[in-house]
Amino acid sequence: MAQVRIENVVKRFGSVTAVNNVSLDIPDGLFVILVGPSGCGKTTLLRLLAGLEDATGGRLLIGGRDVTRVHPRERDIAMVFQSYALYPHMSVRRNLSFALELKQVPEKEIERRVGIASEILGIGTLLNRQPKQLSGGQRQRVALGRAIVREPSVFLFDEPLSNLDAKLRTAMRGELIKLHKRLGTTIVYVTHDQVEAMTMGQMVVVMKDGIVQQYGAPMEIYRNPRNLFVAEFIGSPAMNFLSGRFDILKGRALSTGGVFELPLDERMIRAAGTVVAGDIVIGIRPEHLTIATEGSGSKGDIHFEGTVEVVEPLGAETIIEVNCRGVGLLARVKGEILPEVGQTLNLRAESDHFYYFDKESGERVG
Repeated sequence: MAQVRIENVVKRFGSVTAVNNVSLDIPDGLFVILVGPSGCGKTTLLRLLAGLEDATGGRLLIGGRDVTRVHPRERDIAMVFQSYALYPHMSVRRNLSFALELKQVPEKEIERRVGIASEILGIGTLLNRQPKQLSGGQRQRVALGRAIVREPSVFLFDEPLSNLDAKLRTAMRGELIKLHKRLGTTIVYVTHDQVEAMTMGQMVVVMKDGIVQQYGAPMEIYRNPRNLFVAEFIGSPAMNFLSGRFDILKGRALSTGGVFELPLDERMIRAAGTVVAGDIVIGIRPEHLTIATEGSGSKGDIHFEGTVEVVEPLGAETIIEVNCRGVGLLARVKGEILPEVGQTLNLRAESDHFYYFDKESGERVG
């Protein structure tokens, strides 16, 4: 196990900056997820840690040792790729042991490590099979086993579940969480899937354009997004956004098109003074929009009346899209609520659940 430190790391490919002055401190034994859209720099950052790319600037430390210019095989890491990359002509047992054989590890030690990995992953009955005789999930377990037998200080995972079907991907997420709990080894895991990030990671790094947008615990990032990008990227369905403006003199927030008017408390009035030109983006998560019924709600609630355009029943919950004066709002409600398309619906939300962002900078206000 080892701490991972990334200090002001830069990676350029010609005129393109893939990783832009990134600094992260990953404590020993933590499961950290790098998440973001394609091209955000997360895989490049992982490859820099693995030694598969050379940093243009900055330092990389594993277990307190500067490995910035150290050869990959000397970094004491094990990497699991998106593709299984198994040797097709070797048995499962040989796939697990081959890297140890190359390092001339004693035979008894190889047997011990292969036995432990097989037990952890439940692949003991598959050791004499060829990769072509395995299912996708079994191949992924063998790829994980090949990393485990090396007993590294750090595991690096590059979207290892993306080739699996939805059901198997969900099952493997649980297996990886159990694996980390059992081994206690530092894991840095790359994915574009924010569900994987929220369910697996102890800490999450959200990236965009090679820059870390936010680093924190999953629910902290969900509840307190630092900027517009994080607010939109983390959460499914995504947060609803409305253009608006602070009217400081009258102590209120107005949405463009007159969708709603919201009184501001003293804290928000102070924060409004930091916004350039008063232009804002107002956010509200779908689960904070509920259907208003007579006698429900409280005095400070904000109401949105509109026409139902889409209804998506998902069993335990229903996603409803309502057109409110030309603005589409998504609401997540209980599964038994199934309004008709074209029906007029009155949604409400508590003012405490609104988020405000500076329209020019995208930064969170207040």
